[in-house]
Amino acid sequence: MNRRYISQLAAVFSLFSILALTAVTAFGHCDTMDGPVVRAAQSALKTRNVNLVMIWVKEKDEAEVREAFRKTLNVRRLSPTARELADRYFFETVVRLHRTGEGAAYTGLKPAGTDLGPVIPVADKALHNGVLEPLLKLFPNTARPDIENRFRNTVVRKNFNKNDVEAGRQYVEAYSSFLEYLEHLYEQTL
Repeated sequence: MNRRYISQLAAVFSLFSILALTAVTAFGHCDTMDGPVVRAAQSALKTRNVNLVMIWVKEKDEAEVREAFRKTLNVRRLSPTARELADRYFFETVVRLHRTGEGAAYTGLKPAGTDLGPVIPVADKALHNGVLEPLLKLFPNTARPDIENRFRNTVVRKNFNKNDVEAGRQYVEAYSSFLEYLEHLYEQTL
């Protein structure tokens, strides 16, 4: 191989590596063991209410989630080890379907405590407690009106009936859109 070819190959590899790392950072929140999708799946298993996790997947994927839920509930009764494996199977199924529903690749579950950068944890806390000021400090003042507007748009959808899957999906759409917007905005301001 000549040097020019090797140099071009290295440049392409570097570009793909950067893109892959950016994708994991920017969109990896939902595929962590302590992320919102797995937390919803854990709640669904605990309460035996699959609707709690359906909000994170597209309607076309509901049958697969229901089947995985049914199998998981059956297998997890066998032993502590079976429970652990069945739960992991269910989490992976739901996260995979959520990611592909977003048009993103599923690269496996990430461990709890995965570094999500500075924006996601602060945004999640703001949505949880309704206090936006710490999040606004991460951005220029010119972005404030748009952030406030998107925040309100998400918060008004937050308190939906847990069995109203469509209302839950509207919240997830607003939530995901808000976080994606914040991440892109943060990257632009660096």
